[in-house]
Amino acid sequence: MAKRVLVPIADGSEEIEAVCLIDTLRRAGADVTVASVDKLQVTASRGVKLVADALIADCAGQTYDCIALPGGMPGAEHLRDSAALIEMLKRQKQAGRLYGAICASPAVVLRPHGLIDKVKATCFPALQGKLDPAYVSRERVVVDGNCVTSQGPATAIDFALKLVELLFGPAKANEVGTAMLVGA
Repeated sequence: MAKRVLVPIADGSEEIEAVCLIDTLRRAGADVTVASVDKLQVTASRGVKLVADALIADCAGQTYDCIALPGGMPGAEHLRDSAALIEMLKRQKQAGRLYGAICASPAVVLRPHGLIDKVKATCFPALQGKLDPAYVSRERVVVDGNCVTSQGPATAIDFALKLVELLFGPAKANEVGTAMLVGA
């Protein structure tokens, strides 16, 4: 059975991060659902139009192997303000299932809702001051338990491949990364 992954989006989401997550995880064989917290078509942070598969409300009762948040502003704020998404993330964490965020989302979405308390994490460098100083990392991708965080657009492929590794194993991550010429 394919691994199920949810990638929430909103107006202002960072398109490189969103599409990189969706594309890389689908290359690995994941069943990826792109869910908007507002309307099906969103305008990403640089004006790119993205069309979601569903609204987040339609996904709320479902179980996912991973929920992975792109960053971008004000997209991260819209994700933060979605009660349905936050409830899903809290259930994901409590169940020990994989969840992650990149760029602004660790600081803007996860931190205010207690989703990275006492968890080593990273985020966009300009926002690292919003993370708990005892747990902040400056690494490109950080894994702590079932939480994965990353820094921004330039680390999006690394972030997505780490999720592939955690979902499917290192061999699949290497296969997908090699096909994408990562590290070539």
